[in-house]
Amino acid sequence: MTPLEIVAVVVSFAGIWLTAKRNMLCWPINFIACALYFKLFLDVRLYADMVLQALFAIAIVYGWQAWARGTNDSGDVVVEPLRSSRAVAGLGAGAVGAFVIGWFMSRYTDAALPWADATLSSFSLVAQYWVARRHAANWLLWIAVDVLYVGMFAYKGLMLTAGLYAAMVVLAVIGYRRWQARSTG
Repeated sequence: MTPLEIVAVVVSFAGIWLTAKRNMLCWPINFIACALYFKLFLDVRLYADMVLQALFAIAIVYGWQAWARGTNDSGDVVVEPLRSSRAVAGLGAGAVGAFVIGWFMSRYTDAALPWADATLSSFSLVAQYWVARRHAANWLLWIAVDVLYVGMFAYKGLMLTAGLYAAMVVLAVIGYRRWQARSTG
């Protein structure tokens, strides 16, 4: 456990909590969390997760703009349903991404856990896209991904981060319930 990991955990928890509440402050807080985890993952050679943080930063800018345009008259972020065809397409893209990233990481880097890291990173991108598009189903995918992340981070000795991801599973359940209650579909 390092000071960097401690700060990253606190900032990440705050960002996810604000996301579950559909609060626009989640975007800048999550951006800071990405920068912190980028450095942490570089330090422990989880390269796919490091790159994931950079991609999350781009997704955060997109999500921030999408949420700003996706509010109702009272300023609340509107939750949109996820059509089955888009869910299948997203999960398919996640699987293809997992294979491509995993193959690359296992062949060209000294990544500690190339296939697990790649798979979780790829499906995290799908979940993040669904967050930006304001789909309540994002939380269901986050639950599955975060449960697996707990194991990976524990294996790598990032116990505080594993604890954060365990807490994020709980936050994802809360987020799903809140968002589902606000769903337009």
